[in-house]
Amino acid sequence: MASAGKLDRQISVERKQVVQDPIFGTEIVSWVPLVAQAGSPTIAERFWAEVQDAIPSRSEAVTQGLTVARNQTRVRFRWRDDVDSSMRVTVHGDSDVVYSIVGGPSEIDGRKSMMEIVCEKIST
Repeated sequence: MASAGKLDRQISVERKQVVQDPIFGTEIVSWVPLVAQAGSPTIAERFWAEVQDAIPSRSEAVTQGLTVARNQTRVRFRWRDDVDSSMRVTVHGDSDVVYSIVGGPSEIDGRKSMMEIVCEKIST
């Protein structure tokens, strides 16, 4: 099991919620925070995680002639059954940074004690 000393950053996970505009019929997308598993259904949860940048050798890609920097980040935290790859992660700090989940979740250490996701912040 991962040491609690490595879980030194606060994150929150959000799921996409899409509703249809009643007048124009277009989709309205919003991001809704996950809530505490055993707590109130109205309180968004922040929890502790280990956040680590991936190896930089894989950090660039060419998309339609544009060189795009792909900043991948590994995020590890205690197991949750409600996290999947359609969600996004906010890493909280002096300034919050939002990442999309591009890989995982993967079980770490067995017995559903820890999980890892790969996140990406894309900039041109």
